[in-house]
Formats: sequence, C-alpha cells, structure tokens
Amino acid sequence: MKREDYINKIADESVIWDFVVVGGGATGLGAAVDAASRGFKVVLVEQADFTKATSSRSTKLVHGGVRYLAQGDVGLVIEALRERGLMKKNAPHLVKDQRFIIGNYKWWEKPFYTIGLTIYDILAGKRGLGRSLPMSKKAVIKEIPQIALDKLRGGVVYHDGQFDDSRMGINLMQTAVEQGAVVANYVKVTSLTKDESGKISGAKVYDELSGKNYTLHAKMVINATGIFVDDLMKMDAPEKDNIVRPSQGVHLVVDKSFLGGDTAIMVPKTSDGRVMFGVPWHDKVVLGTTDTPLKEFVLEPQALEEEIEFILTTAGQYLAKKPKREDVLSVFAGLRPLAAPKNNADGTKTKEISRSHKIVISDSGLMTITGGKWTTYRDMAEDVINKAIAVGKLEHKECRTRELQIHGYKENVDRSNFNYVYGCDIDNIQRLQKEDISLAEKLHPDYDYTASEVVWAVREEMALTVEDVLARRLRILFLDARAAIDMAPKVAAVMAKEMGKDAEWQNTQINEFVDLAQHYLLVPYRP
Repeated sequence: MKREDYINKIADESVIWDFVVVGGGATGLGAAVDAASRGFKVVLVEQADFTKATSSRSTKLVHGGVRYLAQGDVGLVIEALRERGLMKKNAPHLVKDQRFIIGNYKWWEKPFYTIGLTIYDILAGKRGLGRSLPMSKKAVIKEIPQIALDKLRGGVVYHDGQFDDSRMGINLMQTAVEQGAVVANYVKVTSLTKDESGKISGAKVYDELSGKNYTLHAKMVINATGIFVDDLMKMDAPEKDNIVRPSQGVHLVVDKSFLGGDTAIMVPKTSDGRVMFGVPWHDKVVLGTTDTPLKEFVLEPQALEEEIEFILTTAGQYLAKKPKREDVLSVFAGLRPLAAPKNNADGTKTKEISRSHKIVISDSGLMTITGGKWTTYRDMAEDVINKAIAVGKLEHKECRTRELQIHGYKENVDRSNFNYVYGCDIDNIQRLQKEDISLAEKLHPDYDYTASEVVWAVREEMALTVEDVLARRLRILFLDARAAIDMAPKVAAVMAKEMGKDAEWQNTQINEFVDLAQHYLLVPYRP
C-alpha cells in the first residue's frame, strides 16, 4: 500500500470519479467501502490521518445504546443492535462480546434494570450476545472484585460489544482499497468546484506532504468530515447556518486492577445525567465519558479540569479502589458531531440530542452526512450512498456491505496479546520478523509491541508519522502515554529506515510527538 501510487491517481485530472468522499473517519471510510464494493469509482481524502479526530476517541463500545432505550428512542436502538451484530459478524477479530454489570444499591434497581435490559435483549433478537440476568451480591463481587461494597445489594448483567475504534478504521481503509477505492491521508480540500449550472462538480485538494494542489472531478461529493462538516458546507454556501452541535467526551485510562476482572461496570445515571462506563480494553480500563457542550472544533481537543475531576469522583463512588490523578495512564478527549435539532440551537443540552444520523443535500448537490455513532457506521454509509446515487442519477447498484468481511477477518482470535487486532495479517507480520530478526525487538520492556508492527504500519497501513503509529496503529498513546513517549525514538528510527528519512526528520518527529503526548498526561513526563 503505497500512498504515492494513490496520489498519482489523484493527480490524473482526466478521471471523473463517481464519488469524492471527504473525511477519513468512521462515516467517510464506511461510505468509501460501500460505494467501492458496489463497483463505483471512488476516491477518499482525509486532511489528517485516518480516524485522527472523533473516530479514535470513543468509549470503545459497539452497542445498541441502553441510554437511548431509556429515552424512548426504540428505532435507534433496534438499528444499532442490528448493526452491532453485523459488525461482530464481519470483523470478529476486532469486535467481541463484553459483559457489563450494573451494581444495584437500592431495592427497586434489580427488577427495574432486569426488565429494561430484557427488552434490550428482545430488540436484539437473534443477534443478541447473551441474556440479561439479575445477580446476587456475591456473584457481582466475584466478577468485579473492586466494586464499591457499601449498600451493594446485587446487580444485573447484560451483554454488549467492545472493539478497537481506530484499528477498525484502518481495516476499513484497507477494505476500501481492496474494493478498488483510492484513499489518501494528509490531503485537504481547499475548495469545491461547480459547473456552469452551479452544481458541484468536484473539489480542489492540497497534498500536505508534497505541497502540490490537484483538482478532483466528480459526479458526487460526499461531506463526511464529522466535526468539520460545517466548514465544507460553507465552502459550498457561506451563508448557511451550522448544523453540528459539538459535545466533548473525555476518557481516563487506568490499570486493569481498578476493576479487578474482565467484566465492565456501567453506571446508568451520573450526576450530569449521562451513563458512565468502566470498560476493560487492551489490558487497561477506560473510564468515561463526559458530555460537555463546546463551541470550538479542533483536531486535538483537550480534557477540561472539571471533566477529569468528574470522572475521578464518579468512578470513586462505584469502585473500592478509587482512582487518583497519579493513577491515570492516559487521558483523551473527543468531540461528537451531533446533528442538533433547531429547537436546541444553543447546544446546551447535548446529552438529549439523538445519536441518529442526518443527511443534508444542498441546492448545488453537496451531500453532507453527520451525527450517528461508530456502531451504525455501515448503515449510515448505505443510506448516504443510496441517496447520492439517486441525486447524482448514477446507475443503481445494490449495497453489499451487510455480508462484506472487513480486512483482517479472522474468527476465534487469541486476545492475550495486542497483536490480535491484526486478525489474519498477523502471519505476515511474524514473517517480517523471520526475514529480519531485528524486527522482533520489543519497543518497550513492559509491552509486547515489536519493530515489525511499525514496519507493517508504514508498508500496509499508510502510517506516515510517529503519531500515526503510536496513536492510531499501536494505540499505546491512548493506553499509556508515558510508555508511548519512551517508545518514540525507537519508532522514529524504524520508520526512518523504512521510509528513507534522515536524522533531522527523526528528531522533528520525536519532538512533535513528545509535545503532543504531554496533553494525554495529567502529570508532565520527559524521559
């Protein structure tokens, strides 16, 4: 997978693409997979790295949404539960069943949540992951040894999905390529082009690496830029109002000992009205999330002090081992691109905004999709491509993604090591180590990552920077930011050798990454 090959195809202005997809997050990647698998000519461009923004910063859940059921949004829950089943079927190496327990501290909670979660199971139908059942206090403690015991009466167990978000994104990018799409990261749209009748005819793009500009000619342009959809819409029609209301969600990552087992904990209603989770992930625990209305869209959002304190305080109420600031291995923030209704124009009640997606078609034919969530990415893609075919008067071709296996597909993976995320690719990564023994060298004494995975990220996953590797290919920045900082020099050296870069490039990459990683720590760290 060579980026320069795709850039050469982008540079060929004689090509008229059926679809130009703008945005390399869950929604855009899903749309590219859908359109390419139907046989359309597709190009996807992303201004940064794939899943750089919201799509790498989720709670790592593939879920129907217990909270949405409580809000009465049954339609969204049914859709999400169906899609949860399809994600697990088509990417079993990344999506797995996760047990969750709601601890019960009041007499009415056990029957209340048992009934509600049984409805959740019924809505899932044959794609259910397991039955929801009431549990005794003793059984709850056995599964979550660190649950707060004061006034604990028992609990209710239910099942949902858990996954690795940016790894899913990388595999979707590879799937799109396998289906014939052209993809490129670090390519930014600078303007939209229109024909004589005022209809969108393509986009002008800028390659951040070479500094060159290109023009893409297209029958349809799909705006799937997540939190940045309004920017692209204003390129089309500057007078239009914003359609996205940003909400920030923050997560803290701590050692797995804070739960003491492999079962997740779910707090159904925190003091801000949100659901809070403590979810095992890659041998750590993710605590979150918050819901803070914001007005600013940035690629690297940062956790607010009140959000950090809120999570620590709330987790401390439900865990016997109370997490403190010094226990936090990584903190990450993500902005949700919520498609807000007009009656919530000030965006102050973001937790009440539906997670359903929204498609907007401008007078000039720009197709914008926003809202939604990771679990429903495939359904969103099918919806937007169907509408784009109709609007663009393209040949009707049936959607194929319900049965399409995602790159890396492998059943019954051994999850004892991070490398399970590679699925069937792991054999090729291990082959690299056999061909060059130096690539079997570990990148950090406390973790199993090897140099071969860095080479693989460069050759097969279009990683171009140290951040790309440590944040979104190996995930260590999100798991242990101090370890990520320690690994940066080795990763830079391996990448420099693979990419033909000099010492100056290495030093710049290391310094830029270390500066970035400081924002993932509550206590600054320099090796």
